[in-house]
Amino acid sequence: MAKLAELSFTKGHGTANDFVLVQDSEARWVPTAEQIQWLCNRREGLGGDGVIRVVPTSRVPEYADLAAANWFMDYRNSDGSIAEMCGNGARVFARYLLASGLESSREFLIATRAGLHQVMVHEDFMVSVSMGQARIMERDDITVDLGPGYDLVAATGVNVPNPHAVAVLSSGISLTELSLTEFTVSPNDAFPEGVNVEFVQVKSDRHLQMRVVERGSGETMSCGTGACAVAWVAMKTSGADLDTEWQVDVPGGSLWVIERDGQLWLRGPAELVARGKVLFPSSIA
Repeated sequence: MAKLAELSFTKGHGTANDFVLVQDSEARWVPTAEQIQWLCNRREGLGGDGVIRVVPTSRVPEYADLAAANWFMDYRNSDGSIAEMCGNGARVFARYLLASGLESSREFLIATRAGLHQVMVHEDFMVSVSMGQARIMERDDITVDLGPGYDLVAATGVNVPNPHAVAVLSSGISLTELSLTEFTVSPNDAFPEGVNVEFVQVKSDRHLQMRVVERGSGETMSCGTGACAVAWVAMKTSGADLDTEWQVDVPGGSLWVIERDGQLWLRGPAELVARGKVLFPSSIA
């Protein structure tokens, strides 16, 4: 009998945005899109919104300029595509590094394709991560079509650093009952690399509710960069300031966003729930 291909993993989530983490200290695993898709499959694999390869920054030559961080977060969406950053994933990544003894301090830097990010693991194991600056797209023609029976919704394009289209819905639309399977974003050339789309309603002062459909993953229970995007857009449109936290409710829980010294910070839970070994099917091993 042929030897089975095994891979050690840890499973974690941040507000039910879940990830498979694979520690690759020798940088020997080069995951294929098929392997990522299988790992994230909720019936045939482990299930997850994405995969995080935990690799020493020193072993990722193309990011040698990020050597101030010991560990690089190699994040893949569930379809195998690569993303610049993942806010919920970054918090789970930080929690994993501390829990595994790969970092000893509760404050440290992590490296991502979007650059260096500072993280803080609090005493209650909530995690804060610096998300950089939000950058608005200089165009006013972005719309979201929700389908028959709905008017077009104007959307704001913003990078945090992933691309987002933030659509603020009127109070007459039920956000929880809204079907998000047939919407379209226009114009077609607005987001050539794909886009995360956030559907938002204002609940009260500094309190928002959001659902999100992520590029490469579909609708997820939460999106950290999306929470930053909607809080930033709300601040800009309301004329308020991000000097105090904004709460963003997502289907998987709540996140908090604040601006400090021009940087957005995302705070929320990060849980590790399982670890073990997965057996790849021979067709993709």
